[in-house]
Amino acid sequence: MMRSDPATTADERTTLTQFLDYQRATLLMKAAGLDRDQLNQRLPTSSLTLAGLLKHLSYVEDSWIQQVFLGRQLPEPWASAPFDSDEDWEFHSAAHDGPDTLRELYESSCARTRAGIEGAALDAVSVGASRSGSQFSLRWILVHLIEETARHCGHADLLREAIDGVVGE
Repeated sequence: MMRSDPATTADERTTLTQFLDYQRATLLMKAAGLDRDQLNQRLPTSSLTLAGLLKHLSYVEDSWIQQVFLGRQLPEPWASAPFDSDEDWEFHSAAHDGPDTLRELYESSCARTRAGIEGAALDAVSVGASRSGSQFSLRWILVHLIEETARHCGHADLLREAIDGVVGE
């Protein structure tokens, strides 16, 4: 996934999807070149790892687009994940996945998102609904994905610096 600055004069949909792609590529950049042990390194005050973030954001992409927006069944590994007994399974199980597996999982989830929203209007509403019964517009979901991915990229900055001192973009 190439990391490039979003266009400064694009239409709304292009702006949203380019900002999301920028954050996605930032996360992959933070995890680039690290081995399994490094991806699973934690800060003393947190259980977060880069491996966990990669797998969590893969789940977030599939959950919001495949399940909530499109009303589809979640693909593997989510379909058979034991979320009933471990609601943070994606974070906990990531330590058992290799670096390439985690990166491929994330890139595949992002690709499914791109394909799933292709041609959908930003005002299109989700098949699934919130606990209160409200549906979500695609616009709202994309903004949420940008917000969550960007927030976790901030976590990834701190984790990467602690691993090998790499800082910045």
